[in-house]
Amino acid sequence: MSTATLTAPVATGDVSGHAATAPTRVSRAVVVATPVARMLLVAVTVFLLSSVLTFALGAMSGANPAAAVLGETATPHDIARMKAEFGLDQPLWQQYLTWLGHLLQGDLGVSWFTTVPVTDSISAALPVDLSIAGLALLIAVLLGGGAGIAAALSNGGVVDRCVTVVCSVLATMPPFVIGIGLIVIFSVNLEWLPSGGYVPISQDPAQWLRFAILPALALSVDAAGSLARQLRTSLVGALRENYATGAEMRGFPRRRVLFGHVLRNASGPALAVLGFAVPTIIGGAVIAEKLFNLPGIAQLALQSAEQGDVPVILGTLMVTVVVVLIASTVVNLLQTALNPLARRAARPAGGK
Repeated sequence: MSTATLTAPVATGDVSGHAATAPTRVSRAVVVATPVARMLLVAVTVFLLSSVLTFALGAMSGANPAAAVLGETATPHDIARMKAEFGLDQPLWQQYLTWLGHLLQGDLGVSWFTTVPVTDSISAALPVDLSIAGLALLIAVLLGGGAGIAAALSNGGVVDRCVTVVCSVLATMPPFVIGIGLIVIFSVNLEWLPSGGYVPISQDPAQWLRFAILPALALSVDAAGSLARQLRTSLVGALRENYATGAEMRGFPRRRVLFGHVLRNASGPALAVLGFAVPTIIGGAVIAEKLFNLPGIAQLALQSAEQGDVPVILGTLMVTVVVVLIASTVVNLLQTALNPLARRAARPAGGK
């Protein structure tokens, strides 16, 4: 009697322990996989809609590559032959499906005027934009994050007011105005940095930084201001939470509470600001490349638009869409990983 009383709980505990572990692991896998699958589904949907809109814009442009390539002396027979060679004699839906199929295989076609593969042209120009955008995001994180933390720690103080005023002023200034001001100060007056040009980072990292710092700084100012304001607001709210107040009352240093607990919980909205900043920075690259004479993808798109080279235009637009989708997906994954509230919000309604 007594033996049964002692051993039964042990056996029951083993069985129930395995039974309780299995669903926990499954539920955790579902919790992790659900938001990831939802993000990928949204990204695929946006990609397909973007491909339809991009192709429709190219079709509505009314460009006639056959006449443009062959010149004014082309006969109707030559134009018809060239259209058949480009596949433009097919129905529009068939042209789209053929273009989409090649796009999914990494084939963006060839330029109508130079016959150079669009992939080669974009591969030569895209590293310029990616390096400038990456440096701009890094500057935005360093400047915006530092200013946001300093403003939150000085809540209501002089530093907080100065950061608020500076961010508000910078938010009203477009990147090209900031770029012109940087050129006047650092290139014309001080003669510290070049006003234009580009050196690949693989060729000379130091020279790359000299040429890239001004356009990256011009593109990062708006994102840095938005990040500072959002991070300051999130940190001030998080520092008033009970767990932060309790940690300080138990004697934990304020710096440890901030960087060990509060910053992680308050970083979700700031990451969302960075996610929104990516398309803004890439869109601003059009002006930055023109202003700083950068051989990037925006210049390639502008030159192709002037010539009516539709395959190159479609290729640059779709590559830009893919870059923005990848950046947004990475930011969303980081939000889910860092912020438990974001992970719970990503669950289906009624889910536990």
